[in-house]
Amino acid sequence: MWPKDKLTRFEVARLVGARSLQIALGAPILVAAEKTGSIDIAQAEFKAKMLPITVKRELPNKEKVIVEIKKAIVNWLEDHAGEV
Repeated sequence: MWPKDKLTRFEVARLVGARSLQIALGAPILVAAEKTGSIDIAQAEFKAKMLPITVKRELPNKEKVIVEIKKAIVNWLEDHAGEV
């Protein structure tokens, strides 16, 4: 089982993509960003650990696990030298 405090590269892409879409559709921006593109803003929010999104995983035995998102983002940034 994948740890609750780690994200896969697919989850990171989904998180940034989903948040980017929300921003493009008019959702409030949660960080001060220098760039104006929705993907850049979503990445800035990811790096600031300000994503208002929950990750739920469904395991093969149908159990649902909620990821500890802030800790998972910290772990991702540590493992990937701060890159999204």
